[in-house]
Amino acid sequence: MRHWIAVASAEHVERGKSLGIMQVCHGKAAPLRQISPGDRVIYYSPVSRFGGKDRLQAFTAIGTVVDTMPYQVEMSEGFRPWRRDVQWQAARETSIRPLLGRLSFAGNGANWGYRFRFGLFEIDDEDAALIATEMIANFPGQAQLARHEFHADRPDLPLFACLTYEGSSG
Repeated sequence: MRHWIAVASAEHVERGKSLGIMQVCHGKAAPLRQISPGDRVIYYSPVSRFGGKDRLQAFTAIGTVVDTMPYQVEMSEGFRPWRRDVQWQAARETSIRPLLGRLSFAGNGANWGYRFRFGLFEIDDEDAALIATEMIANFPGQAQLARHEFHADRPDLPLFACLTYEGSSG
């Protein structure tokens, strides 16, 4: 199991969540082929609306890639983007700012956003767990997170069911 950061405006992320899909890099297939079923995807949205100037700079969705290969759809004449199916988890939008000193992929300098320019990149278990904890903790209807653990040997578990909640055995 691997963990990925995908980049899109919050508006596009919401549309993808409503359809149960992900799209990256303006619909290119190659980046989606790097992802395997069971991999975890976390969307980062630099802005709210595509082409907008507002600075959202937040993680806006988290989910698990479903057991399908990338496929192409016709959205409009001449635009046939590639997609992957994703099971999205209920989560809250989470600003990246309070996490910057703790995320290894962001570094500690002024260029923390450099990797987001690629549209899709892999992150380690610790960074994924930190982001998931922040997005899922205190979300209405979710249990309080006591600690976070990833059990890569249990890919049959639903998204982040491997997180240990207070009052449960994990």
